[in-house]
This record gives sequence, C-alpha cells and structure tokens, in this order.
Amino acid sequence: MLKVTDLAVKRGSRVTLESITLSLPAGETLAVVGESGAGKSTLIAAILGLLKPAEGEITWNGKPARAARPALVMQEPRAAFNPALNLRRSVMEPIVAQGVALAAGRLERLCAGLEMPLDLLDRRPDQVSIGQAQRAGILRALIAAPPLVLFDEPLSALDAVTQKHTARLISELQAEEGFAALIVTHDLGYAVAHGDQIMVLKAGRVEETADANTFALTPQSPYCRTLRDAAISLGALEAAA
Repeated sequence: MLKVTDLAVKRGSRVTLESITLSLPAGETLAVVGESGAGKSTLIAAILGLLKPAEGEITWNGKPARAARPALVMQEPRAAFNPALNLRRSVMEPIVAQGVALAAGRLERLCAGLEMPLDLLDRRPDQVSIGQAQRAGILRALIAAPPLVLFDEPLSALDAVTQKHTARLISELQAEEGFAALIVTHDLGYAVAHGDQIMVLKAGRVEETADANTFALTPQSPYCRTLRDAAISLGALEAAA
C-alpha cells in the first residue's frame, strides 16, 4: 500500500503541497484531479523521490516509496523516449537498470494486452503515432512488473477515440497485473469511470477525497460541485439520475 502522510513540499520559499494524506492499496486506482498549478505533478515527483518533502512521509508497505521502484507514464509520449533509439531498447531500460531477468513471454503478453505488434518496437519514436508511442510508454512502465505505476496525464496528448481505447487497456492491464495506479488527470469523466477513489487538489491542498461513485453523485465542497457540474455540462460526465 502507498501511504502519504501529512506531506508538504516546498520549491524555494514557496509551499507547493501542504498537508497531503492518502492511502492507495495494491490493485486500486486513485485519480488525482485539479486545475493547472494545483500540485498534481509535484505529488508525482515527490512519490518518485525527485523532490524531498519538507514535512511528512511517503511509504510503500511501511518502507520508503522508492523501494517499490514505482514506474512513470509521462504526459508527452514521444518526449519520454530517446529519439536516437528504437522503442525496443527504450522499453527494456527498466529491466537493464534493475538488473532483473525478463520473464519468458512477458514482452509478448504485454504487447498483446496493449494491442501492439512486436515489430512496432523496431521503430524510432518519430516513426510511430502518438497513440502508439503512449502504449509503448505504458509497456516500458510495466515491463519490470512494478507494484506501483504513476500516470501523469496519460491521455491528454491523444485524440478522443484513442483516449477511450488507451483508458480501457490500462484498466484491463491493471486487473491482470494487480498494480496500484495513481493517475493525475484534468478529465473528471475519466477519473470517475476508471478510479476507485477521487482526490481533488486545489492550490496544493486536498479539497476532497471520496470513492468515485460518491464523488460523482454528491461532491461535498462547493468547488468540487462546480467541477462535477462543469464536467456534466461538457458531456464528460453523466448526470446522476
């Protein structure tokens, strides 16, 4: 289980996250929603150990979160890869870095789950579509079987059809692999459809946390009701009956 307790993060003299507490069990998804500048990507950076907390702690099963070797799926698919390497070499980087053996058939099984032909991995990032690059990014994140995967706006660079397809693939792979997923997104409809829990950040603090169905029906704070109603009006979220 990922646990974040009373986390505060500073950038210089400015506090960018304050009093953040969350729990994320294995196999479940926490969708973190908030406007730009709310602190979503800062939270991911802190979990990855890229930012040192000013206060609080981040643990995985009682140990420092970095012990889980959390994987990251980045927002910009092509920018996540070395343009000089083919996708196969980049995808295998976590295996090489961790010095672990690739389980027999794992690459083939993951490619099948992501509906990626194996020969796609012989291409460079500029030779594939954005959607294919994002699936390759998910493949790289999962190749070493991490227990915790962080998704930083995984659908924002994709068209609407590819968004739905990729969201389904992520959910199906999570059900098969059993990893905990923390997904940062602006898309409340996606968060409610695929998250077990919703956490809304506002100006670096937790505005509200609830299970997805409860949040969709009865958000508690005025700010969260505004977000929910805006998502309904834009057609991203169905109105409660």
